[in-house]
Amino acid sequence: MLAEQRRLEVLRAIVEEFVQTREPIGSKAIAQRHGLGVSSATIRNDMALLEEAGLIAQPHTSAGRVPTDLGYRAFVDQLSEVKPLSGAERNAIKLFLDSAVDLDDVVHRAGRLLAQITGQVAIVQYPSLRKSTVRHLELVPLHSTRLLLVVITDTGRVEQRNVEIKPSELAAGALRVSESDGLPQDHVAREHEEALSRIKLSLNEAVTGRPYSELLAQLETLIFSVQEADRMLLRRIADAIAAILAEENDDRIVLAGTANLARHGVSNLRPVLEALEEQVILLKLLSEMADDSAGVSVRIGHETQNSGLYETSVVRAAYGSGDQPLGAIGSLGPTGMDYSGTIASVRAVARYLTRILSN
Repeated sequence: MLAEQRRLEVLRAIVEEFVQTREPIGSKAIAQRHGLGVSSATIRNDMALLEEAGLIAQPHTSAGRVPTDLGYRAFVDQLSEVKPLSGAERNAIKLFLDSAVDLDDVVHRAGRLLAQITGQVAIVQYPSLRKSTVRHLELVPLHSTRLLLVVITDTGRVEQRNVEIKPSELAAGALRVSESDGLPQDHVAREHEEALSRIKLSLNEAVTGRPYSELLAQLETLIFSVQEADRMLLRRIADAIAAILAEENDDRIVLAGTANLARHGVSNLRPVLEALEEQVILLKLLSEMADDSAGVSVRIGHETQNSGLYETSVVRAAYGSGDQPLGAIGSLGPTGMDYSGTIASVRAVARYLTRILSN
C-alpha cells in the first residue's frame, strides 16, 4: 500500500471510529481494528502528517486524534461507496410516502421519515410554485359578487384567491346587464353561469400544462383574443394570479427531528437552533449547495458559512424531474455524522419524492 493511500485509510479509520464512539482514536486502536498491515509506530507517523495537513487534531495532550472539518471533507471526497439502504428501509419509505393524501402530507411525511432514518434534522423545501405547471384551473361562484379562483399544479399544490366582481359587471351573457334591464332573475343567473363556463374553458385551454411563471403573459394574450364582454373578468382573474405570484416565494420549508440534535453531542445547541429558526438561512444554504453538485452535495462545518452551523454538516439533494428541480431535501447533523448512510438516505427520499410528485 502506498504511503499516501495508507494515510487516507488512517484518516478513514479515524473518521469512522469517531462517528461511532465520539472519542479520540489512537494509533494502537487503529492498528488493532483496521488491518492496515503496518505497525502502530508507522500509523503514528501517518497521523502526525495528517495533523500537520490540518486533517485531524489532538483535543488535548496524550489524547488520540479527532477529524477536523478538512478531514471530514477529505473523507467525503474519497467516498467510493455509499452505504445502500436495505430492502426493508426502501419498502418502508415507499409505503409511508405512498399513503400520503395531499402535497402537505407528502412534504411532512418526507421530513419525519428522513429524520427517523438518519436520527438527524430533516429539512424539506416545498415544491416551487414558479417551477410547477398548471394542471387545472377552476372558478367557483361564492356570491353574486365573488368568485373563488382555484389553481391546481402538477405537484399537487393548490392556490386559491377570491375574485371580487362589481355588481355592474354581472350581466346576462356579457356579465354587464343589470337587473334594471328587466330580464328575469333566473335568466340572468343562467347567462351568468354560461359566461363563467365559457371563460373557464378558455382559461384552461390557455394555461393547462403551462409553467406557472408564464401564466401572466399567457393571460394577457388570452384577454385580447376573447370577446370584449369577457375581458373584465379575465383581467380580474389575471390580477388574482399576479397576487399569488407576488406573495409566492420559495421560503417555505418543513423541519423535523430538531430534538435529535441533543443526542449527538453538539456542544452548543443554541446557535444551531437559532439558525434553524431563521429559515432564510437554511434556504440560502440549500440554494448555494445546488451549485456544488448535480447529485447529492455536502457542506461541512465552516463550509456552511454561518457561525451558528459550524458544528454541523448538511447533506442535500434536489427532487423533481427535468433540468429545474422543484425543491430540495436535506439532513442536518453533527460534523461527525455517518456521511455514507446520510447520503444514501437523503438520495433515496429525494427519489421517492420525485416519483410521487411526477405521478
